[in-house]
Amino acid sequence: MLDELSLLEWLVSVLVGIGIGFAKTAVATLGIFNVALLVQVFPAKESVGIMLPMLIMGDIFAVIYYRRSVVWKYLFSLVPWVLIGILSGYFVLMHIKNDQLSLLLGILILSLIILQFCKDSIQLKVDRFFQNAKWFTYLMGILAGFATMIGNVSGVIMSIYLLSKGLPKKEFIGTGAWFYLFVNIIKIPFFLSLGMIASESIVFNLTILPFILIGCYIGIKIVKLIPQKIFQWTILILGILGSINLIILNW
Repeated sequence: MLDELSLLEWLVSVLVGIGIGFAKTAVATLGIFNVALLVQVFPAKESVGIMLPMLIMGDIFAVIYYRRSVVWKYLFSLVPWVLIGILSGYFVLMHIKNDQLSLLLGILILSLIILQFCKDSIQLKVDRFFQNAKWFTYLMGILAGFATMIGNVSGVIMSIYLLSKGLPKKEFIGTGAWFYLFVNIIKIPFFLSLGMIASESIVFNLTILPFILIGCYIGIKIVKLIPQKIFQWTILILGILGSINLIILNW
């Protein structure tokens, strides 16, 4: 695998590594761009499997740094619904081509972000109902589990869920970090059974590890400088651009 990569493919892979680290410690929705970039180097399903260990490396760093900035109640309420989404994604991966799923996912994510913008513009009474409604938690959990299983792109969905809870930046990132570490470790046996993780891909992951750590460091330094409001808008705008990119690539 490593010998077959061109210089340009290596540069893209390094950029993905830095992007993964940055997404884990700063702007989670950047993850959808990392997925789109790695697909340019490896086949779609293979790229999803290759990216998983890279994501876990970033998750571990993020959890260590933000270990005290987590709101556990928002995670525990998601767990059973996320597991349903992961199992659904596993069975879908066995039968449907990944490019078809990417198109569907792009449309789904774009719809959710539009919903978030609409939510921000409605009155406070309706807004509180939206945040506290149990169906919203169930829906976000299933969608996040499904999205992370089929394409490692649950960042936008989790961002919408956590934004709806009104979390400050550190709690937003810390809660998300624990969530991603949890679901990504659960995905390992499923990806192994599908043949999406191999010994050669692990060697590739270890080669990219230093760049993931660089990205994590950059994210930690930059996120401190971003005002809360700009932070929220950046997450949503990057989510829109990433979902549109998925739609265009797979239309």
